[in-house]
Amino acid sequence: MLSIIESRNIDLQSLREIFLEERKRTFTWTDIFEFELEDFDKQTQGEYILTALLDDIPVGFISIWMPNNFIHHLYVDHNYQGKNIGTELLKAAISKTNFPLTLKCLENNTKAIDFYIKKGFTAKQKGYSNNGTYILFELTQEVK
Repeated sequence: MLSIIESRNIDLQSLREIFLEERKRTFTWTDIFEFELEDFDKQTQGEYILTALLDDIPVGFISIWMPNNFIHHLYVDHNYQGKNIGTELLKAAISKTNFPLTLKCLENNTKAIDFYIKKGFTAKQKGYSNNGTYILFELTQEVK
């Protein structure tokens, strides 16, 4: 059974592993050997984190920078993708924030872009980062 809860210390190692493995799997156009397990702690510092548990096993998470309602990370273990977990994480995030929610998604990450558009996010502008061109997305209503 799927549950979405606030991050717990006992789940941190699993979340670190999901973050590392899914970034390696996704960002193939970058130097994936620069990714480290500790990146999770650095990149989510000060953020509100919700964890997706399937039978009490962490299978994904969403991290939000609450002052700006900015979704910084959304990752689901590849073994559990396509099971509505990302959607449930988004819904849980919406219940804890205010509209509009925003996020940046790298243009090369076409799978994620398709997911966000399908959920009702709209592209607002493009920008450039060290990892390539990104799209700033905004959500102003409940997810589809």
